[in-house]
Amino acid sequence: MKVMKFGGTSVGTPQRMKEVTALVTKSGEPVFVVLSAMSGTTNTLLEISDYLYKKNPDGANEVINMLEQKYMRHLPELYTSDEYAGQTRAFLQEEFQYLRSFTKELFTSFEEKSIVAQGEIMSTNMVVNYMRQEGINAVLLNALDFMRTDKNAEPDPVYIKEKLTALMEQNEGAQVYVTQGFICRNAYGEVDNLQRGGSDYTASLVGAALNAEEIQIWTDIDGMHNNDPRVVNKTMPVHQLQFEEAAELAYFGAKILHPTCIQPAKYAGIPVRLLNTMAPDAEGTTISNLSEYGKIKAVAAKDNIIAIKIKSSRMLLATGFLRKVFEIFESYQTPIDMVCTSEVGVSMSIDNGSHLGEIVDELKKYGTVTVDTGMCVVCVVGDLDWMNVGFETRVMDAMKSIPVRMISYGGSNYNISFLIREEDKKRALQSLSDHLFS
Repeated sequence: MKVMKFGGTSVGTPQRMKEVTALVTKSGEPVFVVLSAMSGTTNTLLEISDYLYKKNPDGANEVINMLEQKYMRHLPELYTSDEYAGQTRAFLQEEFQYLRSFTKELFTSFEEKSIVAQGEIMSTNMVVNYMRQEGINAVLLNALDFMRTDKNAEPDPVYIKEKLTALMEQNEGAQVYVTQGFICRNAYGEVDNLQRGGSDYTASLVGAALNAEEIQIWTDIDGMHNNDPRVVNKTMPVHQLQFEEAAELAYFGAKILHPTCIQPAKYAGIPVRLLNTMAPDAEGTTISNLSEYGKIKAVAAKDNIIAIKIKSSRMLLATGFLRKVFEIFESYQTPIDMVCTSEVGVSMSIDNGSHLGEIVDELKKYGTVTVDTGMCVVCVVGDLDWMNVGFETRVMDAMKSIPVRMISYGGSNYNISFLIREEDKKRALQSLSDHLFS
């Protein structure tokens, strides 16, 4: 069985919902479908929550009314059957009454998560009712019945597999199984969400639990490109990536995929394909455990980076110096992207400056600190094992006219990274494309 995930844009209009239905039933084989909320809905639900946090029920009700009108306008476009149009209308009316109920109660983060979950609940019900209208044997499995996180807020794969397997056995023989992406329950049974990677994470977890043949992530982009198409001319989709390569690209700016969401698929050895609902026949990108020897695959960039350098004679031949430095970042829950060291100094980059002032104050106890803002990390990804002679020369040649603040290589066999100024980003990305992919 294949798992097919569709994002908010892919189910953003009645016409798109019809196209998704045609895609999932095209092969005639049973499929498992994971759906996001209709595009824009989650942001609107967060806006409603914000009004309720601010104790403004009138503002919340106004936004709820506008969202309800938008959904009701979709019904005549989606349904030709009075029966299914009526069922969906009644369901949506209950949903919006449920949202209005929060305007009369104390509002906390727990209630917010319940509100945000309704986007996926509405989209899946609308699509399943449309499928049934079209004579398709479709079953809706509520993600809240099987998707759960543990006390560390990480997915509980044993629980997920056990509950999902039981639900599949109860509904054996269906053509299409549909569930909500993103939403789950936590270890205490409360409505929660998977946060990182959202619906992609759900699809990967479902695929691993079902030992699926393949996990397909359908978006409005035809796979991961070999460079940023918003910045560089003539980029191309990368047809094949190894899981580590895909994770590096996702972390360093390829927004099509979150780096953590494919881990369950990686560990289960299930290939993940990135496909485009607007061009369903395009090859897209396949991510698997297979590597292509000695091949540079793609370039990505991450903006809003801050470089911090601490220089100290006390570091020379000293033990424990780096530990003290890293503990400061840990105490402020600030991850470090890149690290370069010398005998008397260490440079680091971070992408979260919310505690920059406190971190710098702490670091000044151990040495002289300098900070550079407005920086960008550019990474080159592929099979960059140190035994593959010559790739460094090609990459460095492309960067020869770009001022480079830091270079990081050796922590991974799949990535070489450069810290540059944001103003040099476009020139660097274009030069790398010209040297590596032309």
